[in-house]
Parts: sequence; C-alpha cells; structure tokens
Amino acid sequence: MDFAPYQDQSPETHRALSPPPENRRSLSPSNGATRPFSPPPATAKPTSNPWEPSNYSAQTNGNSRGFGGNLEMRVDARTNLNEFETSLPIRLDYEACLAYLLLPPAGGVLLLLVEHKSDYVRFHAWQSALLFTAIFVLHLIFSWSTWLSWIIFIGDLGLIAYLTLRAYRDADTLDRCEVPFFGRLASSILDDE
Repeated sequence: MDFAPYQDQSPETHRALSPPPENRRSLSPSNGATRPFSPPPATAKPTSNPWEPSNYSAQTNGNSRGFGGNLEMRVDARTNLNEFETSLPIRLDYEACLAYLLLPPAGGVLLLLVEHKSDYVRFHAWQSALLFTAIFVLHLIFSWSTWLSWIIFIGDLGLIAYLTLRAYRDADTLDRCEVPFFGRLASSILDDE
C-alpha cells in the first residue's frame, strides 16, 4: 500500500467496507441478559455559534453543475434554510448591527440590496432606512438653527447606539425592536415581500 500524500487514487477505494449496523453482532461477552440493539441518536454537529453558516458543499456533495446547479440541489438547499443564515459571510447579529452603524440610512439601503436570506437583518435594514431618512429630512428642515441641529445629532447618536444594541442582543431570539411608527411600517413592508 502506498501512503504517499499525492497519490492518484484514494486508499479508501481499496479497503473492505464495514457491514451495515443492523447486521452487526457484538463480540463482547454478555452477562446472560441480551439488550436490543438501538443505534445512537442522530444529532447535529454541536456548535457554540448558532449563526455559523452551513457547509453548502457538504449539502450538495460537490455536485455543482454550473450557474444555479441542478433542480435537486436548489430544492434541497431551499428546504435546509436556517433562520440564522445570511447572504453575507457575517454573523447575523453583526450584520443586523451594520444596518445602523454603516452611515444610516445608506447602510440600511446597502443591506437591502445584498441581503436576501435573513428576514431579521432585512427588518433592521428597512427600519434603519425609513427612520434615518425621516431624521435626515428633519435635519434639513432645522438646518437654520445650530442649536437644534446639535440636539437632533445627539438624539441620532443615542438612537443609533440603542438600536444597534437591541439588534445585537435580540439576534438570539430573532425578536424585533420596533420604533413606534417606522418599526411597524418596516414589518409590514417585510411581510409583503
């Protein structure tokens, strides 16, 4: 047998395969009492991060056939969607925070363009875009007063900090922190998509 690291064929193709579990008999000595064979429960890979993206190549077994793949792969990938998956390679909580931290309302609009999988992130992107567009108009209306502009700016920073913190904390349960008018409007727009 050749154990060279760069071999043409895998050594697994030449090994004898084990029999299926239901035909296996225990070779350990028994105490007279027989136990029925029960296979171990199938459990998912334990992970400490619920936002860890799934391994798409493992789901499709590497059978990619060009742009879009075949229908079976698309249906299988659609049925295995996880509510914590995002279109970007960023954790769900961080991506929801970006809706408020990436120069609102532009960050919300950018996330609306690139995020298609996560309703949680899209909600925060809609809420950020709607809320901070209205606040931007408010800034334009009161631009004649330096004092009012600074008060509104400090309110902006406080609102950005609060909504970012809530988006980060509520990502575990996918709860939505809705501001009074714009949160309900963002939810209704998202529900209509």
